[in-house]
Amino acid sequence: MVELLKDRGLTIDDPQRTEHYLRNIGYYRLSAYMYPFLQSPKEAHRFKQGSKFQYALNLYRFDKKLRLLLFNEIEKIEIALRSTLANLVADETGDIFWMTNEALFANLDKFKRTMDLVNKELKNSKEEFIQHFKDKYSNPYPPAWILVEILPLGVITRIFENLADNTLRKKVASRFGLSVPVFTSWITVVTLTRNSCCHHSRVWNKENAICPMIPRKIKGKWINSEVTPKRIFYNICIIKWFVNIVAPNNDMLEHLQKLFAQFPMVDIHALGFPKTDWQEEPLWASIQSARA
Repeated sequence: MVELLKDRGLTIDDPQRTEHYLRNIGYYRLSAYMYPFLQSPKEAHRFKQGSKFQYALNLYRFDKKLRLLLFNEIEKIEIALRSTLANLVADETGDIFWMTNEALFANLDKFKRTMDLVNKELKNSKEEFIQHFKDKYSNPYPPAWILVEILPLGVITRIFENLADNTLRKKVASRFGLSVPVFTSWITVVTLTRNSCCHHSRVWNKENAICPMIPRKIKGKWINSEVTPKRIFYNICIIKWFVNIVAPNNDMLEHLQKLFAQFPMVDIHALGFPKTDWQEEPLWASIQSARA
């Protein structure tokens, strides 16, 4: 494979080292990072003059570090969402088992499909707190604040969407400074980004399969530049919005700055960053809760 890449015009300074990367990372995975260096038409598989394997490896390493950075921030959002949803609805309804109460949900078919997933997670869970609940209590299901801890984020989102009482959904969304439609759209984007990070999928220049909603009005600091919502910059801004609320003194900006400084060869416009100074956007220039 090394010789084939060289024949196609890719400069390889250390063939043995390159062979090592191709064997342990995989040609198919690395080919996504070589793709930007191909001449047009891409189908000809000829590299642009001066292209090096090291350039593709730099992109691969940058993408890996970006995924780790985003996953770390998404963890904060995920924990806050789980806690907010489980406890707010329990407080409002007076039902600590509300997640398994079909009377609270609009679409019973969706509720039944969710319950299938709930039953599967309960059956397969090895968590000590789940085993403790089963040993101590006779209830078929744990309270919401326990159950929410073992369900995938995508399932949590579906539970929220299926709540019959729109007032409950509004109260959850308002905790994050958003309307219900925007909150639902943005949490879906966060979930998809999380999944990409978990499965080591490319994120740096990938287009969103689902286009996030652009809010018409928003309470709090957002972005003024016109940017495409299909690129990862918009996802990063959505993540930043939530993180500013759940962790107002966060250092997400500093981490991004350090990452870009470590990889100056990466064109951030390929990630959808605006041509203006993105760090001066209201969302990034100051930390302020959307509820302030």
